[in-house]
Amino acid sequence: MKKFALISVSDKTAIVEFARELNSLEYQIIATGNTFKLLQGNKINCVEIKSFTGFPEIFDGRVKTLHPKIFGGILMRTDNDSDKKQAEQNDIYPIDVICVNLYPFPQVVNRSDISLEEKIESIDIGGPSLIRASAKNYEHVSVLTDPSQYSEFLNEIKKGKVSEETRKKLAYAAFSYTSYYDTLIANYFETEFNQPKTAIRLNYKSSFDLRYGENPHQRAYLFGEFENYFNILHGKELSYNNIVDLIAAYDLVNELDGCACAIIKHTNPCGAAIGKNVLDAYERALSCDPVSAFGGIVAFNKEVDKNTAEKLNELFLEIVVAPSYSEKAIEQLKTKKNRRVISVKKDQIENSLQIKSIPGGLLVQEKDNSKLSDDALKLVTIKKYSEKELEDLKFAWTICKHTKSNAIVYVKDRKTIGVGAGQMSRIDSTKIAASKAKQFGHDLNGAVAASDAFFPFADGLLEIISNGITSIIQPGGSVRDDEVINAANEKNISMVFTGIRNFKH
Repeated sequence: MKKFALISVSDKTAIVEFARELNSLEYQIIATGNTFKLLQGNKINCVEIKSFTGFPEIFDGRVKTLHPKIFGGILMRTDNDSDKKQAEQNDIYPIDVICVNLYPFPQVVNRSDISLEEKIESIDIGGPSLIRASAKNYEHVSVLTDPSQYSEFLNEIKKGKVSEETRKKLAYAAFSYTSYYDTLIANYFETEFNQPKTAIRLNYKSSFDLRYGENPHQRAYLFGEFENYFNILHGKELSYNNIVDLIAAYDLVNELDGCACAIIKHTNPCGAAIGKNVLDAYERALSCDPVSAFGGIVAFNKEVDKNTAEKLNELFLEIVVAPSYSEKAIEQLKTKKNRRVISVKKDQIENSLQIKSIPGGLLVQEKDNSKLSDDALKLVTIKKYSEKELEDLKFAWTICKHTKSNAIVYVKDRKTIGVGAGQMSRIDSTKIAASKAKQFGHDLNGAVAASDAFFPFADGLLEIISNGITSIIQPGGSVRDDEVINAANEKNISMVFTGIRNFKH
């Protein structure tokens, strides 16, 4: 009985060698269009699909494999007498090896230099149908969708028979492949055709296993295209916590103007500053809380130079991340064997969704892309802020936005000098921020403060003022705003409302 294999591939990696091996195993190869030309040009014994079906490829190749002789050969159950009889009546032969990969829609979907029409033509129709049919009939058919599968499959088939376990594994990979492909198409159409979001479609390819999760007893994995955004230049593999902190650090520093540095520990800033240069920014950020910075993540928004790298080497750090590094800086940073050195390939996607799993589903929200404009600021007190205070207030607001709630941040000269994060009570956050500032010798007199949400009572505001703070920025919106404003006026400080709350859970 003849043995048939169908080959139709867009990615032609190793396909000639694979087809040659099938020939040696006495398989009759059926191939489509360009695949047929490649195999024939390499003296591989094969038949073009239109000759096999007796029906030509039509509509510029849009229809070529969609034929009963092909799908009948894939879907027939070779141990079913009725199927065998119908196959004989219709001149259908079983095809037990299907090697198919798809038009490169994933490679073109996000390209701005390719038209909608070209993207549509990159959507495969026959290929997914072949793959799904083959995977459905895995008991009788082996379906290969990736060149990495060829070698192991050939080794097994040479032993006489492909195991059911292998066919199951190939079928699972096949359905995963088409699911990923269809997800990209559906998401693209949703955006391109401005359709309402009626479903959340997540289908990320596995990148690599992480060392562990938040704790060593938790397994963790990375899915998606992390490498499109960050390039690991040096250091040991990343953990789950490393990546979470890395994103937090870069999201913060990417919002700061000028030459900025942010130091993150457990997703909260323990230092951030604007400097005259990269080294100055780092030293100013580090001065906020040099103890907590130990083992932290340091992020820059400008290229790191040799002098800064030498200074970074004085402290144990998990990660350094920046847009780029000078050649001398990389040499210095690589002297620390385990510390990760990461460069940024492109800015974060501002409209990305944030997703958390819950029992029975997902919580989904837009990323907090709120921006503070001067026009949105509302002075609510008698006393006005100075230009210097305004600069510090806007800086403090940005840092506070990236600090876990309840959050209070003290700033002076565009440098954090005290951070109170993640407390159940806003008053506790104000006390912790002040305590941290005093611990490292920072003078709170003349500093400003930011709060991520309104003050429900005047007591939190009064606690801040008692430390010498002269101006406060907060969202406003409390039913007791008048009480809070009156307290600020009585203490002769300025206060600004933004109208924007920045809770971070």
